Amino acid sequence: MPGLTTVLIAAAGAAGLIVGSFLNLVAYRLPARIPLTLERRCPDCDAPIKRRHQVPVVGWLLLRGKCAECGARVSARFPIVEIVTALAFAGVVWYFLAAGDPSRAFRDWMVLAILVVAYWYFAAISIVLTLIDLDTRRLPNAIVLPSYAVAGALFTIAALLSSDWPSLLRAAVSMAVLFAFYSILTLVRPAGMGGGDVKLAGVIGLYLGWIGWGAVAVGAFAAFLFGGIFGIALIIMRRAGRRTAIPFGPWMILGAWTGILAGEAVSQAYLALYATA
Repeated sequence: MPGLTTVLIAAAGAAGLIVGSFLNLVAYRLPARIPLTLERRCPDCDAPIKRRHQVPVVGWLLLRGKCAECGARVSARFPIVEIVTALAFAGVVWYFLAAGDPSRAFRDWMVLAILVVAYWYFAAISIVLTLIDLDTRRLPNAIVLPSYAVAGALFTIAALLSSDWPSLLRAAVSMAVLFAFYSILTLVRPAGMGGGDVKLAGVIGLYLGWIGWGAVAVGAFAAFLFGGIFGIALIIMRRAGRRTAIPFGPWMILGAWTGILAGEAVSQAYLALYATA
């Protein structure tokens, strides 16, 4: 089984490279309202990009970071996004399958596979939303709103197969709580929070809630902690003032993954420390 797990993690990484290439395309074209189905072309000279130069990471290395036709610089962000997506996909498989019991029933493995797909999807939208928010300070409805249906469907199937209705209920409650909390923040301080953040909060609530209440608490708190630290750092470096608006979506996403990966452990450690105090 350890050998199979290694193969699955490697395969997930390879799939992540391909998905990462597509996420680069989405992050560039969706805000610009360019159809995703159009042929890939150089944005400077409009020359078609050859298939071998579209191979994730390898294509950028072959081109040495430049367009094959006009020599225009191709940002290193492209291979970085592909590598990060590969690591994220591999990490999700490791998180759910590395500790898998070989004696699990087939239905249990089916549930794990569905959860892997669910959190692959969340990894993908996390990356592309981060890129778009940093570039445009927007969180497009075209990505955020369908995520409710995708996550809801996958978690419902997982609950049906595993009879884990408490996790599904917790995910739904967490979605409503975080959506309501961010809605209140928007009403209190409209300039500090956007509608896209509110919609994303509900999606994040679904994914944190399925993991556990500790993940919800840590994930929600970590977003404001990371965003606050970043804002203070910008002020200290005189790169921003107290009224400067910064994209909050990336910090919500970073906080969410902190909650997913470490929320339960952190919350249990905190409760144990509080109990002995």
